[in-house]
Amino acid sequence: MPLTMARTGEKTTVRGIHGKEETRRFLESLGFVEGGKVTIVSEMGGNLIVNVKDTRIALSKTMASKIMV
Repeated sequence: MPLTMARTGEKTTVRGIHGKEETRRFLESLGFVEGGKVTIVSEMGGNLIVNVKDTRIALSKTMASKIMV
């Protein structure tokens, strides 16, 4: 399921990243790698703030939908 469907506070594991090669590389540089742990901190209007590798990152709904958990 896409990251946008996970609940706030839920710890999930990244299963894959969809999209163009450029998008995948960008998300991987932020720490979204297969097997990595992601926790949703908050959600507002579909946009997410997530905790990845002890860092908080804001993601648009579009980018978050490319991350499969």
